[in-house]
Amino acid sequence: MFFKNYDQIISNGQTSNLKKRREDVLEILTSAIDAVNPYNAVKSVFNNDKIVIESEEIDLTNFDNVYLVGFGKASVGMARAVCDCTSIYSGAIVTNDSSDKLEKDGIDVFVGGHPLPNIDCIKGTEKILDVAGLCGENDLLIVLISGGGSALLCKPRICLEDLQKTTDLLLGSGADINEINTIRKHLSYVKGGQLAGYTKGVVISLVISDIVGDPLEFIASGPTFADSTTYSDAKAVFEKYDLWKNIPIKVRKVIEDGVSGNIDETPKCDSPIFKDVFNYIVANNKIACQAAIDKANKIGYNSMIVTASLTGEAKDIGRYLADKVINYVNSDDTFAFISGGETTVTIRGNGRGGRNQELVLGAVENISDKEIVFSSFATDGIDGKSDAAGAIADGYTKSRGKKIDLNPTDFLDDNNSYEYFKKLGDLFFTGPSGTNVMDIQVILV
Repeated sequence: MFFKNYDQIISNGQTSNLKKRREDVLEILTSAIDAVNPYNAVKSVFNNDKIVIESEEIDLTNFDNVYLVGFGKASVGMARAVCDCTSIYSGAIVTNDSSDKLEKDGIDVFVGGHPLPNIDCIKGTEKILDVAGLCGENDLLIVLISGGGSALLCKPRICLEDLQKTTDLLLGSGADINEINTIRKHLSYVKGGQLAGYTKGVVISLVISDIVGDPLEFIASGPTFADSTTYSDAKAVFEKYDLWKNIPIKVRKVIEDGVSGNIDETPKCDSPIFKDVFNYIVANNKIACQAAIDKANKIGYNSMIVTASLTGEAKDIGRYLADKVINYVNSDDTFAFISGGETTVTIRGNGRGGRNQELVLGAVENISDKEIVFSSFATDGIDGKSDAAGAIADGYTKSRGKKIDLNPTDFLDDNNSYEYFKKLGDLFFTGPSGTNVMDIQVILV
């Protein structure tokens, strides 16, 4: 069973109707995750000895050897599919999940840190570069890219401690993922298209997108895609969020050297290193949302996708979604509203949680005493700095909390959504899902 606390989540419903709706939420979310299974997403593009994507067809028999590298939360599942479809000469994978095994001769697997990189990320990246360097002009390098790759693929221009501190500051600043990855690119030797320069072979990158709009240059910080951002852009992000004076001195030195031209810019679209580099999206949030819609329709809901490009401050988006569905429904029909994307949290308190938990907590006041079940789920199974994957609430959540002296506003002010929902037993627990296509909200009315 995907949800470890499946029975508890259902039993927290205060009426038989809410118990059924809570069960439906779990079934809909499970279908969404199944649709973006990394193994299936990658295997679907292989047809005998060919990779076939849309109108493109690559004959693997034209190459002397096929090499494989990957990084991200879905990298093991993706790699398993490649290995089942073709012979790999040598490879290296960096994942964040020690429980997801890949037992293939010639492929080394490293378990790194996320969201803060660690020394194992660096060791794994060095092995990836070794593999890339083995590729000759008539060899193929398959690169598997998925969410989390920005941390897991790590060859920094600064010491690891400075990178960890800088990343931690950015994650709590309210900066969006594109802004954070703009900085990551310019503190790295491999991000922002630079990985492509380490090999002479043809490069095919298969990508599971974890960013709104599927921008290839920002997914895992775009290691095999031309970078449109600059050192000046990176500095502007630090200044925008008032971090410039708080980041380590050596970080400022790298950025200033880049701005002044003492460090080469990341490769742009006219760089010759991209001549034989090809990038393809194989799974994204839109696919997960559509699977959620299909499941909701199947079990009897009138269903619609609100958006698959949700962004903004998590608690505000929670209120926005709650109000939107309340104002939309004006009949006795049952509706399922599905949305997806990735919100942000500006940390001002000392609590614990993640953007999905905070998004749901933001909606608790608005849905109070209404026939609504409201949920938000991190598709990677890990929401923020917590062991939960998200949370669920309904029209009784506020009153249940009030009975044990829980005030939603107090917990929002302290960014302590985890403790609020933990006390109510309404956190989602799944463990790492093996994929990552941002977040999904399921709201049943």
